[in-house]
Amino acid sequence: MTLVGQLRLDTRTPAAPCRGMSPRPPLQILLCAPRGFCAGVVRAIDVVEKALERYGAPVYVRHEIVHNKYVVESLRAKGAVFIDELEEAPDTSAPVIFSAHGVPKAVPEGARQRNLFTIDATCPLVTKVHREAEIHHRRGRTIVLIGHAGHPEVIGTMGQLPDGAVLLVETVEDVERLAPADPQNLAWCSQTTLSVDDTRAIVEALGRRFPSIVGPHKDDICYATTNRQEAVKAVAPKVDAVIVVGAPNSSNSQRLREVALQAGCPRAQLVQRAGDIDFAALEGVRSLGLTAGASAPEILVDEMIAAFRERFDVTIETVVTATEDVHFPLPRELRTRV
Repeated sequence: MTLVGQLRLDTRTPAAPCRGMSPRPPLQILLCAPRGFCAGVVRAIDVVEKALERYGAPVYVRHEIVHNKYVVESLRAKGAVFIDELEEAPDTSAPVIFSAHGVPKAVPEGARQRNLFTIDATCPLVTKVHREAEIHHRRGRTIVLIGHAGHPEVIGTMGQLPDGAVLLVETVEDVERLAPADPQNLAWCSQTTLSVDDTRAIVEALGRRFPSIVGPHKDDICYATTNRQEAVKAVAPKVDAVIVVGAPNSSNSQRLREVALQAGCPRAQLVQRAGDIDFAALEGVRSLGLTAGASAPEILVDEMIAAFRERFDVTIETVVTATEDVHFPLPRELRTRV
């Protein structure tokens, strides 16, 4: 069974405690939907699993395939070898897989020079941003990229073009400090996992300073990021606290925690596993919002619910704000017959 298809844990309400036991306090959990895996993450995990099935272990994966320790460790146990840089891969006929976040052009070029067999698991929505940036560059525009410095997706996007062709901004204040060589010839694009509201403020600031700046035909922030943030916005004002299941290096998970606070929830935690929950910080909570970042599997959400059932008399309500039916096909190398 694949990681993506793992069975959910049993989250049914357990029997009432025996007479004489202290009753557990009530807790209503509002479960955000959509949550968890997006189509790009499903595709990336499938790429590694299908490569292992077809070519056998090991397969080499440059960086974490997605930002989730549970996912990475599960794939490592099946034979995936995670490396930080291409130079760590031996001279091998085994596949070398690029993560969902995308890579600078220098990486596949380096692989070609070594005759390595590569499979690109970059999310198609990230690839879309790469292509947009290249088109603007060919038209003579300087690119203003809205994103977080050091994030793999930002490194990959900036690495599509020559040094100096992309200017990175993280805040409205960064926009005010911009000094492009040709202010009349700019285009902007963004990291796909940002907060919709924060990005909007930066885009507005860019428009005020550079009225002729050209934007994407469609917002770069991916559908899954937007949908998960909207679900959190619907739940956050109704609960005492929000738990976001996700990794600290996951941009979209960090943004969900921030969105919960901005939407009026007084407490929000980003938690990787149930054992990491800060229950002391949840003292007195009687209603809880629960969601998961786009790289967090549903089994971890079930794990969180089970942990709360041990301490509370839990009732669950699912709050649905959108439905998703997006599917991305596997790379060509894994669709053809051997």
